[in-house]
Amino acid sequence: MSTNPIGIFDSGVGGTSIWKEVHQLLPHENTIYLADSRNAPYGPKGKQAIIDLSVKNTELLLSKGCKLIVVACNTATTNAIDYLRQHYEVPFIGIEPAIKPAALQTEHNAIGILATKGTLTSTLFSKTSELYANGKTVIEQDGKGIVELIESGELYSEAMRSLLESYLEPMLKVNIDYLVLGCTHYPYLIPVLQELLPQHVKIIDSGKAVAKQTKAVLERHGLLNTSTEKPKLKFYSNTDPKVMQSFLGDAFVAEYLEF
Repeated sequence: MSTNPIGIFDSGVGGTSIWKEVHQLLPHENTIYLADSRNAPYGPKGKQAIIDLSVKNTELLLSKGCKLIVVACNTATTNAIDYLRQHYEVPFIGIEPAIKPAALQTEHNAIGILATKGTLTSTLFSKTSELYANGKTVIEQDGKGIVELIESGELYSEAMRSLLESYLEPMLKVNIDYLVLGCTHYPYLIPVLQELLPQHVKIIDSGKAVAKQTKAVLERHGLLNTSTEKPKLKFYSNTDPKVMQSFLGDAFVAEYLEF
């Protein structure tokens, strides 16, 4: 069982930012990544639709023998992970915006959160924000349109830059010193964000924390792959895989899969 793959799914290519952190920390693990780009973004969809899509992805990964599943999507985590944990026996690793470290470390008592509507309106997000960011100035921004541009290969387009400028404006007015990225697509925006933000603003995402948690859970369940063989790394998209390929680079191969 320990040589079985880790399954990872997201509403598109964004979760590859999480996959990269997991692969870097656990280079011997076999992995299967699903990009449900056909249904991206999950954010505007209702809770039940998000659960249904998460179940579909989970069933496919389980059919391929996955020993653990990383829900590499903030919206799917906040809306569906409780359901998944109740209905399946494999361990699930979820993702939520890194509000806690931002709220604890801010010196200006002002943080910005860029996330999808589905994450910002979730009960889990509300509880986490209330627990750690109470008394802070928190500017929440629905990143509407960002995922669609990324999935269309327009990561560095003028349309993206203009959109980000409009979303950052209210955050800069209150002098934030931390920007929390609440969607796994968003770490790919960091080079653009760094150009648009003052130097003192720190950008936080959840990637490294998710990788550490994945390793800890594998160890706890005795599922860590101790083999030194070259790992099998599979990447599947249910739309044109060329977009995902551009994020992975030439060292890995993205394939089309109907799901």
